[in-house]
Amino acid sequence: MITKMEFPNERRFETTLAGRPLVAETGKLAGLSNASCMVRWGDTCVLVNATASKKPRDGIDFFPLSVDFEEKLYAVGRIPGSFMRREGRPSERAILASRLIDRPIRPLFPSDMRNDVVISCTVMSVDHDNLPEIAAMIGTSIALSISDIPWGGPIGGVNMGYVNGAYVVCPNSEQRQKSQLNVTVAGTADKVVMIEAGADQFPDDQMLRAIAIAHDEIKKLVAFIDGIKKEIGKEKFDFEHITVPAEMYEDVKNYAEAQVREAILAVDKTVRDKAIDALTDEVIEKFGEKYPDSEKLFGECMYKLQKYVVRRMLLDEQKRVDGRSLTEVRPLAAEVGLLPRVHGSGLFTRGQTQVLTTCTLGTLRDAQELDTIYEETEKRYMHQYNFPGYSVGEAKPSRSPGRREIGHGALAERALECVIPSVEEFPYSFRLVSEVLSSNGSTSQGSVCGSTLALMDAGVPIKAPVAGISCGLVVEGDRHITFTDIQGIEDFFGDMDFKVAGTEKGITAIQVDIKCDGLTMEIIEEAFEKTRVARMEILNEVMLPCIPAPRPELSAYAPKMVRFTIDPEKIRDVIGKGGSVIQKITADTNTKIDIEDDGSVCIAAINAADCDAAKKTILAIVKDPEIGDIFYGKVVRIMSFGAFVEIAPGKDGLIHISKLDNRRVEKVEDVLNIGDMTWVKVVEIDDKGRINLSRKDAIAEINARGGAKPGEHIR
Repeated sequence: MITKMEFPNERRFETTLAGRPLVAETGKLAGLSNASCMVRWGDTCVLVNATASKKPRDGIDFFPLSVDFEEKLYAVGRIPGSFMRREGRPSERAILASRLIDRPIRPLFPSDMRNDVVISCTVMSVDHDNLPEIAAMIGTSIALSISDIPWGGPIGGVNMGYVNGAYVVCPNSEQRQKSQLNVTVAGTADKVVMIEAGADQFPDDQMLRAIAIAHDEIKKLVAFIDGIKKEIGKEKFDFEHITVPAEMYEDVKNYAEAQVREAILAVDKTVRDKAIDALTDEVIEKFGEKYPDSEKLFGECMYKLQKYVVRRMLLDEQKRVDGRSLTEVRPLAAEVGLLPRVHGSGLFTRGQTQVLTTCTLGTLRDAQELDTIYEETEKRYMHQYNFPGYSVGEAKPSRSPGRREIGHGALAERALECVIPSVEEFPYSFRLVSEVLSSNGSTSQGSVCGSTLALMDAGVPIKAPVAGISCGLVVEGDRHITFTDIQGIEDFFGDMDFKVAGTEKGITAIQVDIKCDGLTMEIIEEAFEKTRVARMEILNEVMLPCIPAPRPELSAYAPKMVRFTIDPEKIRDVIGKGGSVIQKITADTNTKIDIEDDGSVCIAAINAADCDAAKKTILAIVKDPEIGDIFYGKVVRIMSFGAFVEIAPGKDGLIHISKLDNRRVEKVEDVLNIGDMTWVKVVEIDDKGRINLSRKDAIAEINARGGAKPGEHIR
């Protein structure tokens, strides 16, 4: 006997987002997680599960949160292209989506919770008009809100576009292609908790307006989720709090506060860290007997004390640890052309943060192929960011890039994407690699500046130079203070890392990380103004004096490129049977040749002469010969009545024996042999398309004109 399955807790909640239906379903799927939610936005479906461990993880001093955005290619009706035909490691965009969700939810968890929390967002169906990362963010907020996991949400999230002079909430696929702006904003009912943006030199005031509009939409989503929480939300579980005994902290504070203040005032990060380490050992020795078995708590005490001192200096004294004013950028340096064999290189130094970026130019065939759930199939401009242990003085081996490295690389890539010349203007692929040589705050923005220098050094005609800088924040109740160019200690103990990149015209990228419960529009406006002033100083006082414009010529080691179009109907003639013709052209001219279905031809070679030779050959193939044209061709066959000459690959003509020379010729071999190169003139094309040539007429005409270069085609 079979009993029909019922789901008594199944619930369905509906609203709209950007005029499209948004549905949240709970109580039916994945019943063993702490909470589960299927979000349907149009035909985009994302299943979100929130799960927490029952006990805290031992031996850690951080909150162990993991967010996984899982792309399933069945969501777009595709089979993975890997050998195993299953999804492998997350794509770069999936990792960026995970970070996009992680950043707004993380600050709203209790800071002393040590229970593992895992958010799993499984993308099961994709409608390209409705971005799955937005559905996943909303689903995450719903799942955490209705779960028993302690969390201070809900949040909402939307993305904004700017199309034909109008702001668009959650633009569809067609609108995104035309949009001058792509900004994702997350927030609570009162504050903004995350901003991630790419833009085409978008003015600061207009960006601020976009964020304000986005927050108005977020408030509606938060109200929707609050309603779900009130109806089916669980009571939050208690967890084991990590607290430092008040007496212990006061003892450490009274003993070490003045020494901590003196230590953190050191400008050099290495000197500061060494002094703090020595002071920590001194504190443990001083109070070890009074508080036995508390070595980890002493570390927590020193952390709290450093945070207290740094924040008090900023809030109460408007004083920074290295003595700078609130708007002062650390000493800067820029240099290009450091590496002789790379196509372009730029070194950017800001205080103890130093980034070396290289630019490598390649053919369009070198573009990165993408196998994801999104519409993009390839990427022509790539930026990669490496953060080795030595950059922070740590002795650790190199590993593959983590999520932080991928996120920082993508931020710098986004910052310069809008200034990269089009394929028609500059038919190259680009790979930029930023090597962080030393890190003391905002290396991602250092890589933005380094990328601009490297591109200009490589001779890439970018539309405008881009610079980046970050703004920090300390907030306490109704009081707050913002400051420009945060270094590591200010990032570590502060409440915000507000990174903005842009040109003289406007913003090209934003990324905001916070540790507080959110940002007001007043704080965001202050950050915009401080970063705008600073990036103009960096551009005009440091970067442009180093290299005022892209170099007029490419590196001698960069491939030379020629791009033109042919009649698509002639592509088969250029390719030849089994690729024989194009293979011969590439072998004869030492080139790489790419031909698109629309007839676009891109030729790459070490030198320009080889490119020109290949181009002339291709144009000769696709050109229909006309009577009077003169070619320099190769003898490919000899008959008793004449010689056949290849005037272009796959295209022959006959020189009758009577047209070989001004004198009478008894044997063709008296004048020409197979393999000889000779000038010929088209004298007849019969109704079957057969070409008759004349060697004597060609030579006479060339002599009359004063000669010609071998390989030259004369009309």
